[in-house]
Amino acid sequence: MTIEHRAVYRFAGAQAGLVQALRLTPPTSDDQTVVRWRIDVDRDARMRPGRDGFGNAVTMLYVDAPLDRLAIEVTGEVLTSNAHGVLRGATEQLPPALFLRATEATPADPAIAAFAHAVAAELEPLAALHAVNAAVHERFVVAPVGDASRPLAEAFADGTVDPVEATHIFLVAARSLGRPARYVSGYRQADGETVASPHGWAEAYVEGIGWIGFDPLLGRSPEEAHVRLATALDAGGASPVAGVPVEEA
Repeated sequence: MTIEHRAVYRFAGAQAGLVQALRLTPPTSDDQTVVRWRIDVDRDARMRPGRDGFGNAVTMLYVDAPLDRLAIEVTGEVLTSNAHGVLRGATEQLPPALFLRATEATPADPAIAAFAHAVAAELEPLAALHAVNAAVHERFVVAPVGDASRPLAEAFADGTVDPVEATHIFLVAARSLGRPARYVSGYRQADGETVASPHGWAEAYVEGIGWIGFDPLLGRSPEEAHVRLATALDAGGASPVAGVPVEEA
């Protein structure tokens, strides 16, 4: 798969500098091998590799000069294979139970829990998660961009969600069934496309199998067209680019 991703950030006024965390480096697993990978920015900057609290590869970006815009470009090639959603050979630093936690973006919700239990009643864990994934896909109309500030309960009641909200609904539903679940940021190459675009989906943990991917936008598990970047409790924690401008002292 070929990745070509360019993002331009513009600020309301000139900033004294910038600090950003770039979760833009794919991890290696049995079904994902990075052939080549490069991160570039359009100005002088210091870049320092590291890890965040979830074990994701992070490149810290420091710009010490004034700026009012920044362009980040990622290019690379990744070799993938279809594991039918099962994550194999990845390094895990945290226990699965951590991913039962609710967050501000993915709060426990009685309506979503009732939805999950109605869909997954009397099903074994893996079948229950597949049923919930399919139900989220079938129930909601997905809009390309939504209101990031609206509560998830409001999105669930509305019936029209953006891609992040659809995945967050799956996370809350899976956790209500007692299944650890996390958000995955990455890329997906859509049918007929030659390059991959930014994408997000979910993973849930099933005892005896491990982490398994579920893509509510597709209604099925990720395939070889998906490239994983980072995982966290919700989309904010796995954001490919996060940071703050440095204001004048």
